[in-house]
Amino acid sequence: MPSASPFFAVGNAAIDRTPTPVKNFAVENFGTNDKPALLIGMAVVLTLVGVLAGLASRRSIVPGFVIVVVMGAVGALAVGEQSSQPLGLLAPAAALIAGLGVLAWLHRRAVSPAAEVGRANPVGRRRFLLGSAVAAVGAVVAGAGGFALARRVDVAASRQRVGELVPTTPAPPIPAGAAFPDLGTPPFLTPAADFYRIDVNLEVPQLRAEDATLRITGLVDEPMELSFAEIRAMPLVEHTITMTCVSNEVGGPYVSTANFIGVPLMDLLDRAGIQGGAQQVVGHSVDGFTLGTPLDLLRATGKQAMLAIGMNREALLPEHGFPMRTVVPGLYGYVSATKWLTELELATYDVKPYWVRRGWDGQPPGVVPIKISSRIDAPTAFQQLSGPQVTVAGTAWAQGRGISRVELRVDDGDWQPAELGAEVSRNTWRMFKLTTTLPPGQHTVTSRAYDGDGVMQSEDRLRLINPGPVPDGATGWQSMIFTVA
Repeated sequence: MPSASPFFAVGNAAIDRTPTPVKNFAVENFGTNDKPALLIGMAVVLTLVGVLAGLASRRSIVPGFVIVVVMGAVGALAVGEQSSQPLGLLAPAAALIAGLGVLAWLHRRAVSPAAEVGRANPVGRRRFLLGSAVAAVGAVVAGAGGFALARRVDVAASRQRVGELVPTTPAPPIPAGAAFPDLGTPPFLTPAADFYRIDVNLEVPQLRAEDATLRITGLVDEPMELSFAEIRAMPLVEHTITMTCVSNEVGGPYVSTANFIGVPLMDLLDRAGIQGGAQQVVGHSVDGFTLGTPLDLLRATGKQAMLAIGMNREALLPEHGFPMRTVVPGLYGYVSATKWLTELELATYDVKPYWVRRGWDGQPPGVVPIKISSRIDAPTAFQQLSGPQVTVAGTAWAQGRGISRVELRVDDGDWQPAELGAEVSRNTWRMFKLTTTLPPGQHTVTSRAYDGDGVMQSEDRLRLINPGPVPDGATGWQSMIFTVA
């Protein structure tokens, strides 16, 4: 459930209010470390505020009390905004009371007779510093205890009870030669623990499968509510799908592939009866996040669009949406992937999901298909290789259209066709390799791919999110510099 921690609540509120250019800067410069960077920055700010409160309270405790009350009010407002449960306000209330109590205790020690002569009597100074250290340790212990209590929902045990997921309709086996991990490409199927994670959460929502329900609401003939057990008991299908984040830079890591297991999304929506005015499917997460998928694009994917409950024959990991999520191939995650799903709402475009409220276009024609991309996995940047034969290997993707050709150019030479790995589907990535003979020295290799329709990957180098309301995804050819000994 959404955390009642004032610290995390304020952090999430800050994320929600961060201007898009600042978000883009954080993604480009910190990658998946943007959230730890925010938390460290918040901790530094809180430390400075504490120092300010202490300095302002040297003659009177009132300024310190005012600062603590203001900070407590900010935490309470942030928790109230993100949690609909009144009990959630107990945590910021307890933090406020504890903060006032610690301030009063430290202030008494600072103005005690021994401390009054602290400049001449080191015993008084040590007494105050010891009290400050005790307060700091107590805060850390209390924070750790609160975090442990917040994790009392045993999601790991709930995942185990879901058991192995065996689909009624399995995905075709991955053919031999689909990937070249011995040459440096990733394995064709990404282990769940290695699957990229991009979301707006500072902490992973904790929801047991036993407590999870899916509601189908809005512009439907018959609103529905299904428990996780009911969904688990349905005939399950399995599809091999490559997912890509719109935040992925040229040659970036935010692309992964898994065998997703679940129920066709359109089957559930058609069962509820979609009304004529519906334009989008708005997914609601347990943490309040919303995401809109255009209904026409969802229909176009057919039965491969899924309400997924598993990856690679196991229940979803918490960080990837356990107990259930949506997966829509061919679309970037900002319009296709609601994790920790609790509700599917059929709506018009008057309903503004999370990213649309922040200036992104979530309606056709603004929603773009995943761009044709290729990435050089080996050699790595500035790697030194023994020659004269060198093998270049990499990965290309253009979900929904597939990859028909990849070409490589070394230095200023001619473009050479790479050998492609076996194709699994038009919704998955495709590996490539090329062995060539090179003289000693520094070399540069560049890759470009063609989709299943013969369209070439754009050479124009554009940032991951271009100016304007439409997040386009990055474009450009990747080059890698390496040395042959």
